[in-house]
This record gives sequence, C-alpha cells and structure tokens, in this order.
Amino acid sequence: MGAEAERRGGAPQVAVADDPEVVRELFREYAASLDEDGHFQGFEDELAALPYEVLLVAKVDGEPVGCVAVHPLDERTCEMKRLFVRPSARGTGAGRALALASLERARALGYSAMRLDTLPRKMEAAGALYRSLGFVEVGRYNDNPVEGVIFMERQL
Repeated sequence: MGAEAERRGGAPQVAVADDPEVVRELFREYAASLDEDGHFQGFEDELAALPYEVLLVAKVDGEPVGCVAVHPLDERTCEMKRLFVRPSARGTGAGRALALASLERARALGYSAMRLDTLPRKMEAAGALYRSLGFVEVGRYNDNPVEGVIFMERQL
C-alpha cells in the first residue's frame, strides 16, 4: 500500500455511487487528466445522463478518490469505462480495487466478457493494471479515433 493510503489512514473502500455529482466531478477530472478533447465520445451528454449500468466510487477515509463505470455493449459483453483515481490517491490500491469490483459486478450481472480501450502513452500504469488482471489486446471494437488507442478484453 502506498504512502498516501498510510497517511490517509486506510485502504480504499469501493461501493455503488450514491451521489451522481461526485461521479460527474470525478469524470471531469478524468477528462482533464487526459488533456484530450473528450467530445468525440459525447462527453457532455455522458455527464448529463450517466448512461451506465454500474457506477462505482472508491473512498479513502470517506473521501471520494476514484471511480469506474460498466457499460453494456451487448447481452454478453460489457465495457469498463472511465477508470480514474485522483493523483493524491494513486498508489493506494484504489485503481485495482475499482477494476476488481467492476469485474465482479459485471460477472454478477451475467456478462461473459469485459472490454476496454486505453491510451498507453497517457495511461501507462492503467495498461499494466489491466494486463495484471488478465486483459489481453484485441481488435478494434469501437470508433475511438484517438491515435495510439489499444483495445483489450478479458473473459469473465
């Protein structure tokens, strides 16, 4: 566990999001951290509707530090979206806890596979996390136009 978690006094706790405004705030921080124009994915519409089957938030000492969403692609396949941990909480295990919780939720909902897309040049640690959780690279499954994006999948 990282020094930040020790300083904050606890391990991350992951639960279903109970406040949509907290999720929106975290999603905005996520978009800003990428320094990309998120409008290609309908980001403002996404913030308004939060069109996800599952929204999870990680907290340390009661403070929100990260989030993740699960979005259905079809009856058997879902997508992990917007995995984000605030810089102050990186190294605490929050990202792994969120990813594992999203996998567990997806499995419980009856999905047999989870996909995601990621930008290795901007999210190196995330790519390493995904690989450690059993995700492997697959062919393109969406129309994400960002240069360098890679697509990954894991069976549940």
